[in-house]
Amino acid sequence: MTRSNRTAVGRSSGNVFADLQVTEPAEALAKSELAALIARALRARRLTQTAAGRVLGIDQPKVSELMRGRLTRFSTEKLISFLTRLGRDVEIVVREPGSGREGLPGRIHVRATRARRAGKVPALVEASS
Repeated sequence: MTRSNRTAVGRSSGNVFADLQVTEPAEALAKSELAALIARALRARRLTQTAAGRVLGIDQPKVSELMRGRLTRFSTEKLISFLTRLGRDVEIVVREPGSGREGLPGRIHVRATRARRAGKVPALVEASS
């Protein structure tokens, strides 16, 4: 007799943290996107973790945690400050909800653009929840 070991599969909400029922999934997604941008900037500079720690104002073990996505010790504000220390401009925009979203909770959206180069349109990296 053959036995099936199938796991139930469901459609993603678009936010893995919501799917995993993490408390404050929108914030968790935003923090992970900010951390990914920091990691990308550090890799582009080819810094050791010790040198990265000097730039960011933290010690090497915390840089290691950041690079591995272990973000519980880092607030959103701290991650934003790391980006500014890396020379990135950070813009925070607060707006009224769009049509049909009245009464629903607000959303957090991280959008990164690359610098413009001689007439090229900036590429976008987006995440929202």
